[in-house]
Amino acid sequence: MNLFTPYIVRFLERHHFSRVTPRAALIDMDGTLYDSMTNHTAAWHRLMTETGIPCTREEFYLYEGRTGASTINYLFNRELHRDATDEEKETLYHKKTLYFNELPPVKPMPGALEMLNTLRDAGLGRVLVTGSGQNSVISRIDRDFPGIFAPDMRITSRNVTHGKPHPEPFIRAMQLARVTPSQSIVIENAPLGIEAGDRAGAFTIGVTTGPIPVEEMERAGAAIVFPSMPAFAEALPSLLLSLLTTQID
Repeated sequence: MNLFTPYIVRFLERHHFSRVTPRAALIDMDGTLYDSMTNHTAAWHRLMTETGIPCTREEFYLYEGRTGASTINYLFNRELHRDATDEEKETLYHKKTLYFNELPPVKPMPGALEMLNTLRDAGLGRVLVTGSGQNSVISRIDRDFPGIFAPDMRITSRNVTHGKPHPEPFIRAMQLARVTPSQSIVIENAPLGIEAGDRAGAFTIGVTTGPIPVEEMERAGAAIVFPSMPAFAEALPSLLLSLLTTQID
């Protein structure tokens, strides 16, 4: 038994799998590959405050993974007790995108490239799974992480009806990669994404890259949580080996 065995066994028992044989990694973008959540939360807070909706900047870390339309609708229901119209969703999300683009460009998350290279070298397929539709970040993927994500291996807010925490984004990613849940790992940094990955049946890994407590990720369904992306990148080869060699009857 090694350090990761108890986490893997607990996951297998909870999902009624005998083993996990990773063939594809389904990977979040904001807060996972890019250190972008500071800008996102600032843009959301500015937008909603100007719209007259009471909110805190910190709460938007917990909404990460929702589509923009879902976030707007959630806050409209909470504060105005009604759904946002399609026009309101489109107009407000466009304005939020403008506010985001006014801020300094985001940088790749330290450790992300090393993590992705390990997955590629291990022969795992890679699917980008983001609740964002913001081209300013998505368009940088090929430049910042060359050769990692094929153009047809990306799920964005434009490809789903239901965003995270609904499992649809990860189910569609599994379909793209032609894998089953027990052949999939999910890499996420936020509770809604973790919940979506776990509900899809994947071995879901939480990585702490912001202010969200480890306990929140565990409650959302993370099989294991790492304290940072560099720590996860360093541990990933051993974790993959442990997944391949751990099974239960």
